[in-house]
Amino acid sequence: MQRIAFRCLFLSCVSLGLLSTGSRAQTVLVVNQGDTNVSIVDPVAGREVAKVPEKTVGVHGHEVAASADGRLAFVPIYGSTGVGKPGVDGREMLVIDIASREIVGHIDFGHGVRPHFPLLDPARGLLYVTTELDQTVTVVDPKAQKIVGTVPTGQPESHMLALSHDGRRGYTANVGPGTVSVLDMVARKTLAVIPVSGDVQRIAVSADDKLVFTADQTKPQMAVIDTATNKVKTWVALPAVGYGAAATANGEWLLVAVPSKDLVAVVDLASMQVVRSVEVAKSPQEILIRPDGKVAYVSCMASGQVAAIDLGKWKVQQVIDAGKGADGLGWAK
Repeated sequence: MQRIAFRCLFLSCVSLGLLSTGSRAQTVLVVNQGDTNVSIVDPVAGREVAKVPEKTVGVHGHEVAASADGRLAFVPIYGSTGVGKPGVDGREMLVIDIASREIVGHIDFGHGVRPHFPLLDPARGLLYVTTELDQTVTVVDPKAQKIVGTVPTGQPESHMLALSHDGRRGYTANVGPGTVSVLDMVARKTLAVIPVSGDVQRIAVSADDKLVFTADQTKPQMAVIDTATNKVKTWVALPAVGYGAAATANGEWLLVAVPSKDLVAVVDLASMQVVRSVEVAKSPQEILIRPDGKVAYVSCMASGQVAAIDLGKWKVQQVIDAGKGADGLGWAK
């Protein structure tokens, strides 16, 4: 009888996704700029289960990344304003224990650098953070919670970062200059600076690492960069100016947030054309594709929500309340 009861409990937990990563459930992290906090979301139940205040004054975070073991969240405190605008410059990154929902550490960059986008490199166990005012990507040992180096970008406003899947190449979207920097993350040097447009935002890499995508902020189009030549290969027409993007692991699709239209455009990477769109809540910003490739989470800043898109049916299956100014997303396994 005890064995039968345990088996039933185990199967119930598996069906809910609670045992997929050991004893911890999977978690979606949402940085709420307007509320100066981080939402902890249960993606199975489709609801927020807690909020962690950043406990900062006059400055706030925009983005988040989780440690490889899913225990910690890293939230750079960018400052009081947006990229390229005057304001107070952030100089630290918060370390949050996801289980206890407490801030357990601070990583100090030494001076105001506007730290923005954190990205984990699983291949080397390093955490990279864009540090705009130094025109660098800062290298952090996430276990020791210490800065161990920098990678120069050669450009101001290096706002977002994407990595090749082996972690050897990095690509930053340099907003104001409208360029993309190509970085050797191992040798920690700039390899190339690619002119794209008068203004760009966000950046993503294809599943095979052959293409990099960044959204032109002057026209409704997405630049497609060939990583073999480090040049713009082609452009994808969008229904309006795009923003955050993410490529699916099967190599078929690129999802692009279109804030002014409240939708996500779906690009067929074979034809380089938008073939469908999915309506979401107001002002979509960032797109996070679940590791199993079945769901895309989209932060919607104006509504303070996260839309969960079923990538099989191309429909929103859940709309999850987060907080004011919902922006950066992270996945903690």
